[in-house]
Amino acid sequence: MIDILIVTDMQNDFIDGALGSKEAVAILPAVIEKVKTFNGKVIFTRDTHHENYMDTQEGHNLPVPHCIDGTDGWQIHDSLKKYAGEIIDKPSFGSLELVRRLIALNDEEPINSITVIGLCTDICVISNAMLAKNALPEVPVYVDAKCCAGVTPESHLCALAAMKPCQIHIINE
Repeated sequence: MIDILIVTDMQNDFIDGALGSKEAVAILPAVIEKVKTFNGKVIFTRDTHHENYMDTQEGHNLPVPHCIDGTDGWQIHDSLKKYAGEIIDKPSFGSLELVRRLIALNDEEPINSITVIGLCTDICVISNAMLAKNALPEVPVYVDAKCCAGVTPESHLCALAAMKPCQIHIINE
């Protein structure tokens, strides 16, 4: 049995760049420690947009260009780069490629648990935690609250509360 850690979008633009926040900066030490000490497989996701971002539905709803493929803002934060062996680029909040990868890993060796951390709790963390739970309903899915930050502290708490009835376990609240 294998444990999986999904490190969601710990990219420069979400930490101290275009969409950065003091809350995102504040979780960085806890995220680094979690990744360093995790005993299992670590998979990073990377929000990935292109030059036409402002012409997309997301660009119309969030008119702040961010995580443009190849830019500094798109990169995994320097403090985490050395741990980012496997990276899945995702064009949206949730990643179907990540789901396919989890299913394939589970077929190779049963997954004992999936833990999701990163940014933003209320957008990409909740999306990927829900996708993982739906893809592998018998695998416990955890979200480590101390290793997540939302767009606002209030929306972070709302997302954590929304995941509980979907049988996603919230730890370190």
